[in-house]
Amino acid sequence: MANEEINEDQLDNSAEKEVVAETAEKAPELTELEKATADAADWKDKYVRLYAEFDNYKRRTSKERIDLLKTANEDLMSSLIPIIDDFDRALKNIPATEETKVLREGVELIHNKFNKTLQQKGLTAMNAQGEVFDTELHEAITQIPAPTPDLKGKVVDEVEKGYLLGEKVIRYAKVVIGA
Repeated sequence: MANEEINEDQLDNSAEKEVVAETAEKAPELTELEKATADAADWKDKYVRLYAEFDNYKRRTSKERIDLLKTANEDLMSSLIPIIDDFDRALKNIPATEETKVLREGVELIHNKFNKTLQQKGLTAMNAQGEVFDTELHEAITQIPAPTPDLKGKVVDEVEKGYLLGEKVIRYAKVVIGA
């Protein structure tokens, strides 16, 4: 029985060898023209892939450059935001009397000019008061019972303004939310 299995395996192996030999005989030799055509197709494929890769590289670097230009002033704007806060505090603390009217007008003039310049460069203040609390824009300082039922989950008070440069948050608004 073992001999019969070995003979069957030998027959199968010899049959496979015959099929391989026949296909090798039937396969015509590639001519030089066919080899050159196949080689040219290979080089063309490599060229197309390389060109596509370079084109993607150009697009990516162009996009990165545009993004960099949009946020190039981020460090400068971040350091100027405390000055805006100081102007806001100064305007709140200058009493509205006849004696301080000229001082108040001067501070308001400088404040407005400074704000307009920063807005032209892409800095915008967020208005968080009464908005739904959003962790992408707001930083919760504390939570208090909502004065009215419609203020639950919304910003009740804004402790510190938040700012956007373009569409990027450069300072989150520090807020008190209603529970």
